[in-house]
Amino acid sequence: MNKGQFHFKKLLEDTGFQLKKKFGQNFLIQPAIPARIASSSRAAAGEGKAACIEIGPGAGALTRELCQCYDKVVAIELDTSLEPVLNISLAPFDNVKIIWKDVLQVNLPALAEKLAGYSLSLCANLPYYITSPILMYMLESRIPFQSITVMMQKEVADRLLSSPNREEYGAITAVVNYYCNVKKLFDVAPGNFLPPPHVTSTVVALLPHTLPPVQPQNETIFFRVIRGAFALRRKTLLNSLSSVFPIEKELLSNLLIQAGIDPSCRGETLDLVAFCAIADRIAELT
Repeated sequence: MNKGQFHFKKLLEDTGFQLKKKFGQNFLIQPAIPARIASSSRAAAGEGKAACIEIGPGAGALTRELCQCYDKVVAIELDTSLEPVLNISLAPFDNVKIIWKDVLQVNLPALAEKLAGYSLSLCANLPYYITSPILMYMLESRIPFQSITVMMQKEVADRLLSSPNREEYGAITAVVNYYCNVKKLFDVAPGNFLPPPHVTSTVVALLPHTLPPVQPQNETIFFRVIRGAFALRRKTLLNSLSSVFPIEKELLSNLLIQAGIDPSCRGETLDLVAFCAIADRIAELT
């Protein structure tokens, strides 16, 4: 099904829509990029009936492509002033629903239940200023997405794609990789957006693990260890974890040694296996 090309820049001008800096709005206006994102997302979703949740449809460039790939699309948009724009851009499609709400206020598991019977995916062009909170909200929802395809600032994508002992490696790297395999799809130049951002964007695929790569005894402590390891990035692991856990320093040092970890190392040298080993030793104290 081909609904033809659509001129989003003209649509925004004709409707008198004013971009809002507070929402970090940079809308895709070149048709090739949304088509590529939607195609990548649908390919990862497998065969059979499939639905997609989209976060931040903007003017509807990606939404239109998703509607042509998926049986059902639910788009979540905060800016209600986009309603006249989306009413026009999505007029040819009867398989899309818009939820006018902040995604962080949407009960994603309840929404996923309403889409039972469909293979479920998620697509998003995330605002740069709130990428990490939305990303973690999606992952922590524990919805069994077949695929998550996200466009974000290249700097953030580089962090997700990093590994221990690299400058970009941080807490979000470890946490996201606990939930998913992260794969880079392609970069997107600023000229594909209105207005053009000052940075390059990257589209990544997050493929949820069937089972996490490690199985900590206490997941809450595991995540605290990861975040604690990077709390004082220029300090030793022992000092950094001491700022998060109220454990006597000598005892904490012994726990790290028992876990096979040098207390004087830095958090950015550790992988998920090491974080899990530390968390399990701390969990045994409780």
